[in-house]
Amino acid sequence: MLAAAKINLDLRITGRRDDGYHLLDSIVVFADIGDELTVERHKGLTLEISGPFSDGLDCGPDNLIMKAAQLFFKETAISPKVTFKLVKNLPVSSGIGGGSADAAAAIRLLLDLYKPEISQQRIMELALEIGADVPVCLQSYSAQMCGIGERITPITIADDIYMLLVNPLKSVSTAD
Repeated sequence: MLAAAKINLDLRITGRRDDGYHLLDSIVVFADIGDELTVERHKGLTLEISGPFSDGLDCGPDNLIMKAAQLFFKETAISPKVTFKLVKNLPVSSGIGGGSADAAAAIRLLLDLYKPEISQQRIMELALEIGADVPVCLQSYSAQMCGIGERITPITIADDIYMLLVNPLKSVSTAD
């Protein structure tokens, strides 16, 4: 499954909550490039990472794919018996939502694999627990996102957008 790069066409910080989350108003679109994530049944919950930007990535519980899976399995009371395989094509800490897109793809893959009885609203709540960009990445369509990422309004962009993304291979911390 493609975990598409998220591009902010417009991003305004409109405030900050007491818990440190920034309030935002952003227009986002999704590229036709991204990381690739697959899932298959396994004896436990594991993650394998390869690809051009895999160096230094952790396969442990702090990885957003693993966080998404843990939340999914806890919510659904399904025993975690899968392995994810990630091909990391997007640069890490590059501002294009790679980790959030990966977490969203993990949720979509688990929903497809297990087909649990869970509402769309609850899925979006779980996505927001992982990170502010995960709900919009779960939808993966052009949208305006507001609040801390929980208010998503689809938008239509009439024409194709062509852009060149350049990354100098310098990490940019979202928190900073």
